[in-house]
Amino acid sequence: MAMPSGSELLLIFGIVVLLFGAKKIPDLAKSIGQGIRGFKKEMKDDEGAPPTTTSVTPETPKQVENVTTVNAEPAQETTKQA
Repeated sequence: MAMPSGSELLLIFGIVVLLFGAKKIPDLAKSIGQGIRGFKKEMKDDEGAPPTTTSVTPETPKQVENVTTVNAEPAQETTKQA
């Protein structure tokens, strides 16, 4: 995908001005900058911190009883017809 040219950027900027108004654009840019700064700060803090692990003791497997299964078919009743 190609980068927008100068005239396309001006058109996009004009639409943004119409949508948000000229007074809101500096506040919007400031908010975006603070968000990016906060994100970078958290990423940097996350790299220096050791990974947090929860101390979970693994459960020992339970012994399963030896169960013999019988594949029995239900008894069919035979009736004599007179």
